[in-house]
Amino acid sequence: MKKLQNVTIKGTKSGLTLYLDDSCSYAELKKELNEKLSVAYRANEDRQLISVKVKVGNRYLTEEQKAEIKEIIRHKKNLVVEDIETNVMTIEEAERLKAESEIVSVAKIIRSGQVLEVPGDLLLIGDVNPGGTVMAGGNIFIMGALKGIAHAGCLGNKQAIIAACVMKPSQLRISDCINRAPDHYPEEEPREMECAYIDENNQIVVDRLQALMHLRPELTRLEGGR
Repeated sequence: MKKLQNVTIKGTKSGLTLYLDDSCSYAELKKELNEKLSVAYRANEDRQLISVKVKVGNRYLTEEQKAEIKEIIRHKKNLVVEDIETNVMTIEEAERLKAESEIVSVAKIIRSGQVLEVPGDLLLIGDVNPGGTVMAGGNIFIMGALKGIAHAGCLGNKQAIIAACVMKPSQLRISDCINRAPDHYPEEEPREMECAYIDENNQIVVDRLQALMHLRPELTRLEGGR
């Protein structure tokens, strides 16, 4: 019977991808990885640096094991490990992802000096007064007046948006983009909700809420809907 391969090497336009079997023992995997790389790249000492992605399927690797695999690959000349991908995550990582996808509803007024921060989306039923700050890893929806600071996508999500019934912020932030408030707002309150998002020029713009139907269609997608 032909022995199954524990390590498969495939070339791509951007470099190499190593597929490591997730059913064999870790010791067998390390041994075969070292042997295959030694044979495949023994004669390639003069080649330029090659980027390597490692995919380990449903195998969980500790940080120490990841370091060992990286070390085996790095010992072969010209190979640089770009990433190690696994389908398995820790309980802590799963809980963090769950928190970041949840909507947290809060009914209160955020006063000057107060900071409200959530890992996912924020639905605030109340105002953000001047000097108050709201922060969210996802989107921010304010059913009231935004007159303080709002920072959406604070974990790096550039697709996040900020929506408010009254949009008169002292500062808007989405991911690493910042939009300073104008020196003066019109005396008359707006008659409809407005939203802020990052446009194609990497700038924060404020528009009617209806614009999100085309810009961020995923916000209105219902599970099981049509």
